[in-house]
Amino acid sequence: MNDPDQQAQLVARLRERGVDLTGAPVRMTGFGDSAELSASLIALIQAGAKRATCSLQDSWTFDGERLPVAGDFEIVMDFGGRPVLVLRTTEVRITAFQDVPAAFAIAEGEGDLSLDSWRREHWRFFLHECARVGRTATQDMPLVCEWFEVVAVLNPDDDGSAILAQP
Repeated sequence: MNDPDQQAQLVARLRERGVDLTGAPVRMTGFGDSAELSASLIALIQAGAKRATCSLQDSWTFDGERLPVAGDFEIVMDFGGRPVLVLRTTEVRITAFQDVPAAFAIAEGEGDLSLDSWRREHWRFFLHECARVGRTATQDMPLVCEWFEVVAVLNPDDDGSAILAQP
């Protein structure tokens, strides 16, 4: 998802439209592992219900990527590969799965917002992710817990560069 040429072109188009992403690293990512889940998570972000996300720390190493840090920008792509959001990371914490607090489950904005629901659904996801990166899922596996703010909502048109709104 990190095509340097595509990213550079998109960053330049965003700058032309008043969204300046200079001064911090920019990455291009997606949410969810299916079109339906991706659309649902993007809708939660656009509605303001989802203000955080988490990932398996070992996935970053496996994929050869550096961990996010506060101030980073993220261009979110929908499942079809079109840019739909620009986010800015506001906080990152490495937390064991078993130690993720209820407040983080609420900030993720998914399901019924309970910690039990969060643990159940995320355990399923991390079982698959651990298999992908060659590790065993454990209660103490480190997660990258990331909070973010919406910088811009993009129009997922053909080139994805038109801005609909800036919060």
